[in-house]
Amino acid sequence: MLELLAPAGSMEALHAAVQNGANAVYLGCGAYNARQGAKNFTPQMLAEAVKYCHIRGVAVHLTLNTLVSDREMDDVTDLIRHAASVGVDAFIVQDLGVIQLCQQIAPDIPLHGSTQMSVHSLPGVLFCAAMGMSRVVLSRELSRENIAHICANSPIEIEVFGHGALCMSYSGQCYLSSAIGGRSGNRGRCAQPCRQSYGYSRHDGKYPLSLKDNCLIHYLDDLQKMGVASLKLEGRMKRPEYVAAVTAVYREALDNGEVTQEMMDTLTAAFNRQGFTDGYYTGQIGPQMFGVREDRYDNPNWLKQVRESYEATENPLVNVEFDAEITDQVCTLTVTDPAGRKCTVNGPLPQVARTTPLTEEALTERLQKTGGTPFICKNVTCKIQPGVTLSAAAINAMRRDALNQLLAQRARWEPVKLHRPGKIPHYEGRRASPSLTVQVTELNQITGKLLKQNPEVLYVPLHLLAKDPVLCHELARKVTVAAVLPRIVHDHEMRKLKDDLKIVKDMGVREALVGNLGLVLTVREAGLRIRGDFGLNLYNSASVNLMKELGMKSATLSFEMTLPQIRDVSKAVPCEIFAYGRLPLMVTENCLIRNRTGSCTCGHASTKLMDKTGADFPIIKDGGTCRSVLLNGKKLNWLDRQDLSKLGVWATRLYFTTENPREVDQVLGALANPPAFDPGSCTRGLYLRGLD
Repeated sequence: MLELLAPAGSMEALHAAVQNGANAVYLGCGAYNARQGAKNFTPQMLAEAVKYCHIRGVAVHLTLNTLVSDREMDDVTDLIRHAASVGVDAFIVQDLGVIQLCQQIAPDIPLHGSTQMSVHSLPGVLFCAAMGMSRVVLSRELSRENIAHICANSPIEIEVFGHGALCMSYSGQCYLSSAIGGRSGNRGRCAQPCRQSYGYSRHDGKYPLSLKDNCLIHYLDDLQKMGVASLKLEGRMKRPEYVAAVTAVYREALDNGEVTQEMMDTLTAAFNRQGFTDGYYTGQIGPQMFGVREDRYDNPNWLKQVRESYEATENPLVNVEFDAEITDQVCTLTVTDPAGRKCTVNGPLPQVARTTPLTEEALTERLQKTGGTPFICKNVTCKIQPGVTLSAAAINAMRRDALNQLLAQRARWEPVKLHRPGKIPHYEGRRASPSLTVQVTELNQITGKLLKQNPEVLYVPLHLLAKDPVLCHELARKVTVAAVLPRIVHDHEMRKLKDDLKIVKDMGVREALVGNLGLVLTVREAGLRIRGDFGLNLYNSASVNLMKELGMKSATLSFEMTLPQIRDVSKAVPCEIFAYGRLPLMVTENCLIRNRTGSCTCGHASTKLMDKTGADFPIIKDGGTCRSVLLNGKKLNWLDRQDLSKLGVWATRLYFTTENPREVDQVLGALANPPAFDPGSCTRGLYLRGLD
């Protein structure tokens, strides 16, 4: 049966979800979750929430799905220990270091890979399975065919995003909010700049980054047949009435197998952005998927009616069976829940009936009155001695006592065994000045001056190398070349990727730059050495140390880190950071240019978005695909400062995107004699100011 997983941004929202039919809820406690703007739960509230849910047969999944710095690891350790001790059923995780921490402290609690991990292919799922996860939340951009292929071959559970807000970028790969205002989505503080207005080359008040809410209610039968384990509803930032209404509608659709117009009207009333979309699931990607929230009118009567579903009554959610034995020698009542828990109570011995003896029908009627409790009586088995009677008050008291004992028993949990985490090994970095690496986006950026610079590694997109094997061979003879893989490669695109990897290997390329964990196994099978890119979101020592275990030749640290964090992080493998270039802020399944013009011309440097402040954001392709990469308008520039030479990093990277060959040579020339920093066109990024 498909699990219905509902959001709980507050205790009231948790009640709303449970009372309207959720099988499980997901919630955050403290600061280390991807929705810090929600009310979230204190440690004490978390214990209360788990108890409330477990009594009613609902699982609790704790979100630990943000990147965590080294200095925060002790706090996260305390949270993991507390959450495990109060009985949470699963941890939802993103950070590779946090994954290891959970496994060390509470190895018996399942781990679910968050959508923030950007898992969008079967190899990505297999990687998570190899890391010990029991479930993965797939990226929201996958089609019906993609999901079906993964489910048919996955050794672990698959969770699919069913309803609610869609991010424009692949989750975990968006840095727009941090670049604009220092509020990182990877740290749970996204300011949602994708919901603001933009224009193409000039601001014209349009919303090319604001997607309608996802709605897969018409495909629940499909998802169940595929083998999807859990359907996730979004909304930890939404009000409890939204949670109640959406959960109730999806519960009804799952139970009854049909979707009425009234149900769709309820979803629309709860929240919508000019309707809903199923574009990713159906493969109908395009401008029809976009919309904004316009009508803020709330119907007081509708809100009151929705609140009554979880405030006024206790909806019966747990089936129980009663077994009664009433004779002149014994009077017992036993209640049993679906998990086999049993509670038995004794009552007063019955009297000889003077008029109406107790019957099975009369006893059943009394026992079925479980109102005000989480229980519903599904069956009564009786053994009643003929000719005896028992008062209604006595029967009611036995029923109440039995159910109260069962409540207490269901609220208990078996304590899990907790362990002390191991000390994270610390590896010193490079003492000498960092080497220079260069990444290009187009072949004409590989100028004679660039090759004379003799970079430690030259990063070139895989599709360009495979398209020109002769040039690929010539480059590989002159300099160490690493093929840059797209961050997003769906399963149906994997065959072409493997063919391209074979071509470049035959031409002398021995390394690949990988920005998604789902490509690690593929590159290793191709026989190339792996370098980790920024898309892996390496933010702490534990995650960098894991790169050593994975056999990576080097790793790129997150450009959301500060200089002190970079300096202090363990460098188990040679670490690299960006020193120059337009940082990639989004990677999108929707082609931003095709949505406007009907044809893809996103390889042109002149294509850009502009916000209301006049800031522009150039658009390029993600490798050879029609996916878009949104770049920062201002270039990161540290060429005039020596700060980066004292951080212990192996290399600093120049990243060329929209530059023409002349501009590339100008930047290379500035290495020896850099011009003064221009704050109008350049930025120091987050290395100095950090994140809020």
